[in-house]
Amino acid sequence: MALAAAPLRRFQTTPPRPQPFSAPQRHARLRPRHLQRSPPPILTAAAVAPLTAADTEERKHELLRAVQETGRGSAAGPDQRAAIEEAIVCMEELGAGEGTPLDLAALDGTWRLCYTSASDVLVLFEAADRLPLLQIGQIYQKFECKDRSDGGVVRNVVRWSIENLLEEQEGATLMVSAKFDVLSKRNIFLQFEEVAVENIKISEQLQALIAPAILPRSFFSLQILQFLKTFRAQVPVNGPERRSPGGLYYLSYLDRDMLLGRSVGGGGVFVFTRAQPLL
Repeated sequence: MALAAAPLRRFQTTPPRPQPFSAPQRHARLRPRHLQRSPPPILTAAAVAPLTAADTEERKHELLRAVQETGRGSAAGPDQRAAIEEAIVCMEELGAGEGTPLDLAALDGTWRLCYTSASDVLVLFEAADRLPLLQIGQIYQKFECKDRSDGGVVRNVVRWSIENLLEEQEGATLMVSAKFDVLSKRNIFLQFEEVAVENIKISEQLQALIAPAILPRSFFSLQILQFLKTFRAQVPVNGPERRSPGGLYYLSYLDRDMLLGRSVGGGGVFVFTRAQPLL
């Protein structure tokens, strides 16, 4: 008996779906671990090292080098003034800042002017350039506030001379005195009180003219010499009927041997270094 052939079962096959075309990917070439670049570190305020005392001294020297050969500001050109202003700002960044009160004990004493851009001081140098016989010597600011907490007295001292009549550079002294009050932690207000000319030191040529050494000095000639030595002319700038001029002064940097100031309103910067006390 023949066996009937079993019907064949057809299996439906689905052709594979085409894959979307994609560009062949490049395999990254791995670098050795010791050559792999790491992202730069994020610097925080705590990670920045504070400036050292040596850094401060270096900035001071940079500023003092910048003001050299400028005639205390009278001979400075535009490029020099820009460089000096940048050096001053670098020093002011090191200052105690607004949060620290002004140390009047450190401010007390005599400061010698090294540079200024203030027009009321530069006019003195310009006058000396126009008048060959006039000589402008050292200029100082003398603060008297050691035992004070609210203010004190400041004296602007200008040493000057007239050739052949007075001793060179320091033949006479022009002094402008003012009281000052501490308005804030860095600002003081100046109230000018008096302008005086004193400490007249006549030259040997003038002494010989008044009282020749080869002749006996008379009482009259000796009186003239004594009068000149003790001469002091003073002009008050305040009174009951008029208010004395004043000005706001910002002390932007102060330490044991450098003082930086800015005249607020009138403009001008000042660079001072510590000097020996004036007699």
